[in-house]
Amino acid sequence: MAIIQFPKDMRWGTATASYQIEGAANIDGRGPSIWDTFSKTPGKVLNGDNGDVACDSYHRYKEDVAIMKDLGITTYRFSFAWPRVIPNGTGEVNQLGLDFYHNFIDELIANDIEPMATLYHWDLPQALQDKGGWGSRETIDAFVEYAELMFKEFNGKIKYWITFNEPWCASFLSHYGGEHAPGFTDLQLGMDAAHHMLVSHGKAVQKYRELGVKGGQIGYAPNVEWNEPYSNKQEDIDACRRAGGFFIEWFMDPVFKGSYPQFMLDWFKEKEGVEPPIQDGDLEIISQPIDFLGINYYTGSVGRYVEDQAAQQHSLFNHERVDQGYQKTDIGWNVYPEGFYNVLKYVTDLYGQVPIYITENGSCYNDEPENGVVKDDKRIDYLRQHLTALRRAMDSGVNIKGYMTWSLLDNFEWAWGYSMRFGIVHVNYRTLERTKKDSFYWYKQTVANNFFEV
Repeated sequence: MAIIQFPKDMRWGTATASYQIEGAANIDGRGPSIWDTFSKTPGKVLNGDNGDVACDSYHRYKEDVAIMKDLGITTYRFSFAWPRVIPNGTGEVNQLGLDFYHNFIDELIANDIEPMATLYHWDLPQALQDKGGWGSRETIDAFVEYAELMFKEFNGKIKYWITFNEPWCASFLSHYGGEHAPGFTDLQLGMDAAHHMLVSHGKAVQKYRELGVKGGQIGYAPNVEWNEPYSNKQEDIDACRRAGGFFIEWFMDPVFKGSYPQFMLDWFKEKEGVEPPIQDGDLEIISQPIDFLGINYYTGSVGRYVEDQAAQQHSLFNHERVDQGYQKTDIGWNVYPEGFYNVLKYVTDLYGQVPIYITENGSCYNDEPENGVVKDDKRIDYLRQHLTALRRAMDSGVNIKGYMTWSLLDNFEWAWGYSMRFGIVHVNYRTLERTKKDSFYWYKQTVANNFFEV
């Protein structure tokens, strides 16, 4: 047996998002979000599920913090619900919403758990969507107003700030793919939304520095995949570079290099006739220095060039996935820990040894309790394999500071509703009872020992 040992200062944690766990959608002054609207539009979410109740963490946060305390984590990544604190997106502030987050954060701190707060995890106030949402530059100003409120309100309490979670999902998947709220299918709109989010990120970082927030750090958390070329043919290599660049270079080059990747700009303009709506000064704003990079990784694949792109998942890029027979999670994603190592090395090679927190990594297995026990051995295997790949990346020069597994609780899984379970704690959605899974106890032991055996 080999021992996989982590540094003494490694931060261990879990992650969740407001709309997925809080519930309490229609009480204490919270305004509607685009996910309230989207989930209640027939045919958009499996089984017509919505986040009105979710895990009811709004009322059960003390129970959830007690679970975290038992787990032994040092960091908890959560997100603020923008419409809970500013119901219309701008203007009047909802004090009850702020009070909830103060009480919740105080509970974390009292239990020696460091809060890591995400400002935007997809629940845009519907009032802003009605004015154009992320397709409009007006939303940039609204976001900065919201960010300033939160920086001031929680100055000193929160030391780790994330501006945006997975901007690819919030822009292209939501405005071009149509799979997430607000559910549009317009590539230029997706590109506009992505650019406006990046400008919003940069302006929020500027505001954070301007305010001199006490002892804190700020970054953002893009999602990445690894696309391994099927062969050494240049056309396969290029197709995979484009498919991966959609996640990596498109959202990281502007932040770390102050420019969009030329190979992607050329492809979009020549093949699709679209380009980002860059205004003077935008790229300088986007490329404000940040303190850390969040990385969300779940899966990857082997891919190759395909001439006929009509029915392919990455049809924008003449790229198709080639099934290699990898094990798959219950949501259908490849278990691909090698890709985790590869993508972390790739990002480091591109941008240098930027401090990285793994802000999401986890797996979907829909195991149910039997006699009060949830045996989720496949999730334990997934965690073991990916943490081994993470340690390998660290030994290869990747500057990893912490790891947050997704997720603490089974929760509302966006367009999949309540059909897909990612938690290390099982939630009975009828009774809201929490049951710690076997993976909870495996992760607890890993956190306590700072190592595990393989």
